[in-house]
Amino acid sequence: MKNNYLKRGLFIVTFFCFGFITAQQTVTGTVSDESGPIPGVNVIERGTSNGTTTDFDGNYSIEVSEGAVLVFSYISYQTQEIAVNDQSVIDVNLVAGSESLDDVIVVGYGTQSRAEVTGAISSIDTEEINSLPVSTAEQALQGRASGVTVINSGSPGNSPAVRIRGLASPNNNDPLYVIDGVIAGGLGSLNPNDIENIQVLKDASTTAVYGSRGANGVVLVTTKSGTASQKAQLSLDTYTGVQFNSNRYDLLNREQYIQYAREVTDTDPERLTNPEYADFIDNNTDWQDEIFRTGVMKSINLGLSGGNENSNYRFSGGYLNQEGAVIETEFERFNFRSNSNFNFGKLSFGQTLNVAFTLQNPEREDGGRSIIEHAIKSAPYLSVYNPDNRGGFQGPNSALDGQDAANPVRVQTLGSAENKGLTILGSLFAEYEIIDGLTFKSQAGIDYYKYNNNNFIPSYNDDSNGGTHQFGFAQITKNSGTNQSLTLTNSLNYKFEVADFHNFEVLVLAEDQTIDSESLNASSQNPITDDVEELSLNQAGLSSASSEYRRVGYLGRLNYNFDQKYLLSGSYRQDASSRFGANNRWGTFWSVSAGWNVAKESFMQDTDFNNFKIRGSWGTTGNDQIGNYRYASTLVTSFIYPIGGAAVQGTTAEGLPNQNLKWEEVTMKNIGLDLGMFNNALTLSMEYYSNQSDDLLYELPLPLSLGYNLPTIASNVGSVKTTGFEADLGYNDYEGEFTWSANLNLGTSKNEVLSIGSLDQVQGGFFENEYLTRIAPGEPLFHFYGLKTDGIYQNQAEVDEVFTANPDQTAVQPGDIRFLDLNGDGDITAADKTVIGNPYPTLTLGLNLSAQYKNFDVSMFIQGAYGHEIYNTNLYDLEGMPRLFNSGVAVLNRWTGEGTSNTIPRALGAPQNLNASDRFIEDGSYTRLKNLNIGYTFDEDIFGESLANLRIYISGQNLITLTDYSGLDPEIGVDNVLQQGTGAIGIDRGLYPQPTSLTFGLQLGF
Repeated sequence: MKNNYLKRGLFIVTFFCFGFITAQQTVTGTVSDESGPIPGVNVIERGTSNGTTTDFDGNYSIEVSEGAVLVFSYISYQTQEIAVNDQSVIDVNLVAGSESLDDVIVVGYGTQSRAEVTGAISSIDTEEINSLPVSTAEQALQGRASGVTVINSGSPGNSPAVRIRGLASPNNNDPLYVIDGVIAGGLGSLNPNDIENIQVLKDASTTAVYGSRGANGVVLVTTKSGTASQKAQLSLDTYTGVQFNSNRYDLLNREQYIQYAREVTDTDPERLTNPEYADFIDNNTDWQDEIFRTGVMKSINLGLSGGNENSNYRFSGGYLNQEGAVIETEFERFNFRSNSNFNFGKLSFGQTLNVAFTLQNPEREDGGRSIIEHAIKSAPYLSVYNPDNRGGFQGPNSALDGQDAANPVRVQTLGSAENKGLTILGSLFAEYEIIDGLTFKSQAGIDYYKYNNNNFIPSYNDDSNGGTHQFGFAQITKNSGTNQSLTLTNSLNYKFEVADFHNFEVLVLAEDQTIDSESLNASSQNPITDDVEELSLNQAGLSSASSEYRRVGYLGRLNYNFDQKYLLSGSYRQDASSRFGANNRWGTFWSVSAGWNVAKESFMQDTDFNNFKIRGSWGTTGNDQIGNYRYASTLVTSFIYPIGGAAVQGTTAEGLPNQNLKWEEVTMKNIGLDLGMFNNALTLSMEYYSNQSDDLLYELPLPLSLGYNLPTIASNVGSVKTTGFEADLGYNDYEGEFTWSANLNLGTSKNEVLSIGSLDQVQGGFFENEYLTRIAPGEPLFHFYGLKTDGIYQNQAEVDEVFTANPDQTAVQPGDIRFLDLNGDGDITAADKTVIGNPYPTLTLGLNLSAQYKNFDVSMFIQGAYGHEIYNTNLYDLEGMPRLFNSGVAVLNRWTGEGTSNTIPRALGAPQNLNASDRFIEDGSYTRLKNLNIGYTFDEDIFGESLANLRIYISGQNLITLTDYSGLDPEIGVDNVLQQGTGAIGIDRGLYPQPTSLTFGLQLGF
């Protein structure tokens, strides 16, 4: 432990121990076009990572080595390469065009010219990221890259689910996140305003270099850095706005509910018949309006950047406050960031540091129900508040009201729930050029996260007659912990050229990652007072845990191109993971790729093609994303034994070990085509991929008779194949006063389970004690599984026609759901269940439209997902009528006699009416106007030299959604409240909907 603290202390102290150091030869100049100087142009010494960008006046300054060639690149302009020779001043005039093939992009463990890339990479730049007022960078990925599916949560502070090229495993499908070369747990703590660009790596050629972490794709984030300008540059970006949810379920009002209650119950609830409660039920509460609100959002970001010929720096600070569209949900984040780079001849070094403080007030649940589910079910005649009740709220009494839906306002607002977090993410790196082209780089990166989650619920009683929902004491829960990841990387990179046309790059690398985790969980009760929120020994519970995970990897990679015309690349990596036993600890991952840039051929020189590249890749990546120590036998000390008629605590084996546990391996194949025409004004990129995951890691259930505390065993159980097609089509017109661009991306994904070993099926997400999803050979992962409906039984003859094997049954009667007897056995049983839907979209779409006329600019972003289904459990409440709850107005047209309805069954019907079936399945396809942004940039000469630029804008998010889904929001992701995991994707259990937001923003540059 002392060693860990020493490492951390030395690491943080070193961040602030840099000095400014003189350089070698310096080249300065100005980059401009026909309209004047261009800020933000990339200026890079070819064959190295040494580079800078032009300042607001188009000026740059860079130190270079002898014989250097400078590469000038900027989006929408043609790239130029100029040999330095003896020149100390080089002025450049860029020619307008679309995005250049020679843009330098970030790839795994380095950079590469786009023209030399043979893998599948999607790029998102800072303009696209900053055009959306989002709280996390993952949200900005949605619809921006083909093959990338982002499923948002409406709850502030919850990270969305990101899937690259669909589901490849029943296990963890999250991509690997790498921020400035540091492996990170996600992007939630990163301020989107600090991001320069994001590269999404999707095939083996790009992800295999990450070995055991690349199976689900890789998201590479590069943050903004300083420029070599002599003067400091200050920027301010701020916005404020509101967000709200205007969608509502159409529920029974007070009069309708009272009439409905009297019709569907054998005995009227006493609350409706006893004159004592006549005034009590004289309410008409809209519980949905009570839980939804208009939330205020505000954000402010400051950035300071600059430097000189020896160094550059950027410091930034940001504050975000986002009130959710549901009461008492909120997210607050403070961000501080510093990036700096220093040069001393052949030695360069620098640092990155991001510190984030977060505070979240999350959505709560009660009794396994979300507050939206409680709001749907609550009786409209009940009031929200009652000062005569302990706690001040009113809820149902099961004996008097005939139901037990909790007061959702009390669930969400009584007491407090706070999730506090501290994230430190940073790196120290040094690079030394041993000889021309040969550099050694060493980097240490840390991702440190500390959390404190506190929950306090004071005593309450929702009904003075003895409420169904009550606690006679205060409940206090405090959970805390830390997670520290330290990654050390050493590499040698050699770039050299043979006979002017043969270009080589060789990389060898060693990497060591250690993750230490600790947690402490405590709870207690306080029967004396509600004013003390601290723990005590009264009914106390206490537990703690710690774990260590270590991964070691070695990598070799070779890139070759002949005059950027014929391209070859290959990599080989070996990783060892502490999550596997000694026999299977090491995994081997490799990739090969090739490309042919046809546009470089002589017969293409006089054509309209600027780019015509055919490429392909093949390789393997790995996955070890299971719990720690699952290969070994561990002990649990809280096991309860019945000894002498008493419960006695003892120690036993927690679960069954699996010494043969091994790597999950993904084999990836990719074929791609890149086209650019008319000076790259028209671009097209297409991909076809086929991935197969073998030796799937999954927790298989154990027989309860074995008596283990952990009822599953980690196993390698089968294979999944995923195939798909991706296309990116763009047109960019950057000439004249009016300029515009349109970019469309499409992605398809289809997965099929090939095998799950000796098992017939594995169950997934559940609801009301029934599994709704499963894994089975020949079908998609976690498909919906249930009965198929065929209308309503209208008379007894129709019932008897189906139940030929059980003619004496009386449970199913006319007015009940008619299910198909698929196995023909004359009965309706679980054996008649079949595939009734797929929760994962087969097609995703993103359409980006932008235009600029003089000082005005407008952008529109449309996003969609198609070909998937949603299991809407809200219909269970709205139309199921299992017992007395509030319902949707559809129940007013329920079956009451032959011919009255063929869609809504009789009330309180047969239990099988509520079985998992396609009755609750809906088409989840949607098209959404995700963002509309209108801005105006003031002329620079209005404010003089004190202000470099000023832009104001208005923006709207989630403005229009076209869908047939009847729920509040068709974008259904992982349940962050009830936390059923990947197997519950696509199950809407009253999930927090995406809000509509309107913002006004201001961007300043000094």
